[in-house]
Amino acid sequence: MTTETPAPEAKRVPTERIHHGDTVIDEYAWLAEKDNPETIGYLTAENAYTEARTAHLADLRETLFNETRTRTRETDLSVPVRKGGYWYYTRTEQGQQYGVHCRRPVREGEIDPPVSADGAPLDGEEILLDGNALTQGHDFFSLGAFDISPDGRWLAYSTDYSGDERFTLRVKDLSTGEVLPDEVPDTSYGTAWSADASALFYVTVDEAWRTNRVWRHMIGTAATEDVLVYEENDERFFVGVELTRSERFVLIESHSKVTSEVWVIPADNPTGEPAVVAPRRQGVEYAVEHHGHRFLILHNDGAEDFELAYTSADAPGDWTPLMAHTPGVRLEGVDAFANYLVVSLRSEGLTGLRVLAIGSTDGYDIDFPDPIYSVGLDSNPEYQTTRIRLRYTSLITPSSLYDYDLTTQEMVLRKQQPVLPGPDGRPFDPAGYEQHREWAVADDGTKVPISLVCRAGTPRDGSAPAVIYGYGSYEASMDPWFSIARLSLLDRGVVFAVAHIRGGGELGRHWYEQGKMLAKKNTFTDFVACARHLASSGWTSPDRLVARGGSAGGLLMGAVANLAPDAFAGIVAQVPFVDTLNSILDPSLPLTVTEWEEWGNPLADPEVYEYMKSYTPYENVAAVAYPAILAVTGLNDTRVLYHEPAKWIARLRATSPDGEYLLKTEMGAGHGGPSGRYDSWKEEAFVNAWTLDVLNRA
Repeated sequence: MTTETPAPEAKRVPTERIHHGDTVIDEYAWLAEKDNPETIGYLTAENAYTEARTAHLADLRETLFNETRTRTRETDLSVPVRKGGYWYYTRTEQGQQYGVHCRRPVREGEIDPPVSADGAPLDGEEILLDGNALTQGHDFFSLGAFDISPDGRWLAYSTDYSGDERFTLRVKDLSTGEVLPDEVPDTSYGTAWSADASALFYVTVDEAWRTNRVWRHMIGTAATEDVLVYEENDERFFVGVELTRSERFVLIESHSKVTSEVWVIPADNPTGEPAVVAPRRQGVEYAVEHHGHRFLILHNDGAEDFELAYTSADAPGDWTPLMAHTPGVRLEGVDAFANYLVVSLRSEGLTGLRVLAIGSTDGYDIDFPDPIYSVGLDSNPEYQTTRIRLRYTSLITPSSLYDYDLTTQEMVLRKQQPVLPGPDGRPFDPAGYEQHREWAVADDGTKVPISLVCRAGTPRDGSAPAVIYGYGSYEASMDPWFSIARLSLLDRGVVFAVAHIRGGGELGRHWYEQGKMLAKKNTFTDFVACARHLASSGWTSPDRLVARGGSAGGLLMGAVANLAPDAFAGIVAQVPFVDTLNSILDPSLPLTVTEWEEWGNPLADPEVYEYMKSYTPYENVAAVAYPAILAVTGLNDTRVLYHEPAKWIARLRATSPDGEYLLKTEMGAGHGGPSGRYDSWKEEAFVNAWTLDVLNRA
């Protein structure tokens, strides 16, 4: 890479931080001043530098974008989902960034979802919401709520035009097409309708961006008349609201990282007082689903990997076991239908679904053929049904929607994500790719699973380039998924691997517990062990390996850059949480207090402070030879603030000036990056072009 553009040099303004007798000088703290013209000037200069340093990749970026676009059916229609008297679905149209949300009445005798040729509109459809029309005049658009009232008349929807995840909530009368004047600003995710659709419940956030209040809005009234239904004053807890599938109860869920509490309001009495299902107890997590005369309780009280129980819906009390705790089988959710329960679980690193018939103590697992796969329930709004919709995928199997009959156990493929021939005209053939499960051995002897995909016949002599992806926080599992954009890497000989490291949830609750708080470093050493395993087993070599992660996975990227810079040729860190300690020390920042049960509280605990300081990427930048680093962020990100990667890149460049460090800031987006599908494809093409360049495959 050559360019005449000099690398930006951030000014240094020493700022002192003192905690537990430890004094730290942060010379780039000023970059947190978002309204400072010098901050915007610096970010703009970094964008110009990144553009100049990657200008030679412009043609490759365009090629990669076109490969994704050519392989994607741009005009398409989702498999319609039945709710009441309508089929609901979303259409996409060629050249349009966003989906069009529609419905069509169910016709007499119609059981199977209707289909259309090449994604054309269904005959008799009604357009409910067109994202392309809503985004006119805006560079960014995100849809938060999309909630149809039980009677099918009203649509509650919310929009965000900056990426900061503060939405304006509106109600549309679907019988007339009129959008009512009673809009509600500054709402968050989550809504719930009353049974008669006279009331709509929604959530707002506090100054720290924590969802803390649930409100009741009466349709046709001004937002100023809305009633506060529930307020959570414990700063560790978030709140949410939803309607049960049975449409009998509104659930108000309050939860921290390790504790939860659920309140219920009968949906036919929306002005009633919330009643608690079980008072919170520190360390006990539980979730509630309604089924007939009972509430189903999925909980971890004396059950590390959770068990399923029930209690009376009329007078909640003791919990009676329904599906006992089995160590190593993590129960993750329960969905109730009139005559069946479907439990989502994971065992030995794989997801699964178990069916329980009402009145029977025996259940059965739905079987799937691949050795590595992901399965889960899709949209299933109907309570009175024996047919469910599930989604299945693997690293080589495009996302596939099935209808499964709970009575006959018959499974019918409704649609598989289309993968069209690429620009070379060659059709996609899963047989041209291989997926593997590998196991690395961590420093403490723990075996860490790796999911891997490559072109069939990829050599195992260390010559293949590779990308290794990781996350490893919040018990989030990086289950195998299919990606059209990834085909552009695989077809250029790149191996793609996912490291299922501790801190995630792939192997149960203990896997998460061993990668958080004062065990967080296991996440980082696991990832390095996976990288070294790929090299030692011949899949790749350190000089042919790029690591990639985002958000908390971006913390991972910064940590392994410090821990094992020799293990990677390049690192992609997207919206990276790299100034971890400074952020967790500041309770005024968005979400900080709620994070203390994930990372520890360095304000109160000197041991936590020292431990976090020892791994925080920004605090541990050293004068060593780093791999090439690309950091991507969004100016309006409220989850990981833009200044974290900005400070990190500035310090990397000042401390180890011979490295290649790039910062790309989306000036009108948030945590999720660009909002439109074409813009997202372009962003992915940018990252993949940089990756291929580092791997000498550009």
